Amino acid sequence: MVKVTFQSHDGTEHVIEAEVGKTVMEVARDNNLPGIIAECGGSCACATCHVYVSEEWRDRIPAKDDMESDMLDFAWESNETSRLSCQIRLTEDLDGLHVHIPEEQA
Repeated sequence: MVKVTFQSHDGTEHVIEAEVGKTVMEVARDNNLPGIIAECGGSCACATCHVYVSEEWRDRIPAKDDMESDMLDFAWESNETSRLSCQIRLTEDLDGLHVHIPEEQA
């Protein structure tokens, strides 16, 4: 198990223990976290699971591919820390991951 901290736009933090192998989106959805809609269910076909990855974690997660980059063009206020949470699969190395949920989703 690894811990993931989700911080909502109002600053509320939710620390959730999750199974290695799940995506960050699955963890948010399975725990009914507000702000992660996940309309496409994790197939990288929308931007409704958009999160901002905390700066200290950006270099520890795999780089985004072209498909994710294209989808992020549709995300609300996307920036260099933006990722689709369905594309971040949890590993032991991501124990303690911290992501911010945007105020809105696309």
